[in-house]
Amino acid sequence: MSDDLVRLAVIEGLATVELNRPEASNALSLPLARQLETVVERLAGPDVHAVLLTGAGKRFCAGGDVRSFVAAEDQSAFLEELASTADRALQRLAELDKPVVAAVQGAVAGAGLAVMLSCDVIVAAAGTKFVTAYAGIGLTPDCGLSWLLPRAVGQQRALELLLTGRTLTAREACDWGLVTEVVDDAALPGRARELAAALTTGPWTALGQARRLVRSSYAASRAQTGADEARTIAAAVRTEQAQRLIGAFVSR
Repeated sequence: MSDDLVRLAVIEGLATVELNRPEASNALSLPLARQLETVVERLAGPDVHAVLLTGAGKRFCAGGDVRSFVAAEDQSAFLEELASTADRALQRLAELDKPVVAAVQGAVAGAGLAVMLSCDVIVAAAGTKFVTAYAGIGLTPDCGLSWLLPRAVGQQRALELLLTGRTLTAREACDWGLVTEVVDDAALPGRARELAAALTTGPWTALGQARRLVRSSYAASRAQTGADEARTIAAAVRTEQAQRLIGAFVSR
């Protein structure tokens, strides 16, 4: 499996997904985007309780693979296919009813930000840089970034990043709400795995549904969200996990 562009390992309920093009800063090529879509479909299985998303090498993800579309005979058609394929994978990742932790390092650029923001808890190495990068080559956001970014940092900050090409440090990204936590570079793998593993041993069914409720609320009205919450909590109370935890709570 070492030749896979997206590696997947599932151990004791934790699925570890690794973007595996370190020589290209894990840039999203069409083959990688297709493999990511396939891997995300696998994550829906009942043996997966939580997901840890990482990137091999020095950088998490440099966005789209510029060299691949420059070499394409029809750059426009190629870019549309690449963006559409990657976006399908990220929409499915965001729609999973399982919590997703991301560990990011080095650089997160362009569509790499969309990959990251499709996750829930984001741990960044202190040396990581964040940049939208599109304007630098005369292109526009893709993979849902113009939808995801303002919901993470607000409209004006999103526009600043997209229009000025400003690069954020990890500390700035945390202050802006772009990432959850910043740790020393050497501590990143252990901390991210610790958080993800804890989610697999907690009430992972309820956690996954909480994630789904939050992420689906953007496309729903207040009334629809309230009705969805009522149905979801009614279903949750019937689960073995909830009954065990409720029993422990009332017996204190």
